[in-house]
Order: sequence, then C-alpha cells, then structure tokens
Amino acid sequence: MSQIILNRRRLLLGSAALGSSVALSGCNQFDFLGQRGNPVRQAMEQANVLTYHAQRALIGDQVLAREYSESEIRQGMKPNGSTEPTTAEYSFLRMQDFAPYRLTIKGMVEREVSFSLEELRNMPARTQITRHDCVEGWSCIAKWTGTPLGPVLDAAGVKPEARYCVYHCFDNIQRTLSGDIFYYESSDLVDAYHPQTLLAYGLNDQVLPVSNGAPVRLRIERALGYKQPKYLHTIELVDDLTPFGRGRGGYWPDNGYDWYGGI
Repeated sequence: MSQIILNRRRLLLGSAALGSSVALSGCNQFDFLGQRGNPVRQAMEQANVLTYHAQRALIGDQVLAREYSESEIRQGMKPNGSTEPTTAEYSFLRMQDFAPYRLTIKGMVEREVSFSLEELRNMPARTQITRHDCVEGWSCIAKWTGTPLGPVLDAAGVKPEARYCVYHCFDNIQRTLSGDIFYYESSDLVDAYHPQTLLAYGLNDQVLPVSNGAPVRLRIERALGYKQPKYLHTIELVDDLTPFGRGRGGYWPDNGYDWYGGI
C-alpha cells in the first residue's frame, strides 16, 4: 500500500512540475495542455481519472491521514502561494479583525446559510496534527484546529444531485489587465465529509495567521497542499465543475495540475 501511494506522489509531482512550468513559462511546445481535444491531454486526463478511482478503492473513503505527536512539530507552518490578499473587501475584514466575516454555503442546498467566524469557533471543534505535503517537494507538520466541514454542509441540507464542493477564496492570486483572477478549488463530497476535513481557524494553538489563510482555511488532509485553499469565503455545492475557471476544478488544475491531488 505505501509503495502505491509513494509512486502515486512521484507521478503527481512530475506532472505538476510540468503543469507549473507551462503556466509560468508559457512555452508553446506545451500548448496541448490547454487544448481539450488534444490526444496527449486526453490520455493524461484518463490516467488521472483511473488514479482517482483506484486510490478511492484501495484506501477507502473514511481512512484517516496519519496524525503526529506535539513533539514532531519542528517549525512553524511555512506560508506559500499568496500570503496577503489585496482586495478592498479582504483588507476591510482584516482591519476589523474579521468580525464582519461570513462563510456562505450555497448552490445545490435546501437553504443557503452563512456563519460568522465567532459562530464557527463556537461549533464542535476538532484538533489534529498532520503533515502538509507541498507539490514543490517540501513537507511540514502542524497542528490545526477548526470546525469539521461535514456538519456545516448538513446545516444547509445538501441536495442529492450535488457531486462537488467548489471553494471560493478572497485570494486574488493573479492580476491581469482585465481584472483579478481569484483562487478556487474543489473536492468531491467524499473528501468534503471526511472526518479530518476542517474549516481551520487555528494553527499551532494560535489564531490562524493571515499568511497561512486567515480567517478560514480548508484542510483536506489526504490531499496535496494546493487542495487546501486559504482565505475561504464561500462553498458552492454543484453537480458540474466546467462552469468555473477553465473548467478543471481549481486554479492550479486549470493550469495543468491533477484535479484530485490525493496522497
């Protein structure tokens, strides 16, 4: 089992490195990644689908990611990606110590709901010490505290036809002449309802810092770091990912990374 997971991670790291080089360098020799009908891209997509289903079958839906002891926390959680959104809305919330913040659950739900940061903090909480694995090749063990996502989704009444959660963020990760591009990610409902999937508001027994995603960061502990979106403000329940971004289910998947990102 461990050998399967290790080989899976090595393959993903290689494909993700290719995807990031495409996104950052713009080399036209890799334009096929942006061409939906290209046979090479289609083959890569089918391999990702096969890996997704195989890993679900081998590992199971509810198997927990490894948890560690306090003594194994050797350093602070390394910030990466965006470390400080610059939109007016986020700046205002930060100036108010996130008191006006609301997390909204919408889409294919019986009722749209929203919760303040204080309300989330007053819900039943879970604390877990897990390892964050970045696609760049580094890892970091940290202690996360937050509200399990599953009961929050239940409060909205997820409709039977919903298949995915789309996670919308304040993170204006890319600025263009036509406006900001905001980070987003998605997961299936198996990962959304996993017992270790948290709406994290605490890190290493402290309030979650801005550089690590305040006020709320999602933790999907059986996935790579880019599947842990920071600065979360809305969760949208959907049956199709194609209407969002470039239709691949996340900012980095839109730029060549694997959508599932499991480890």
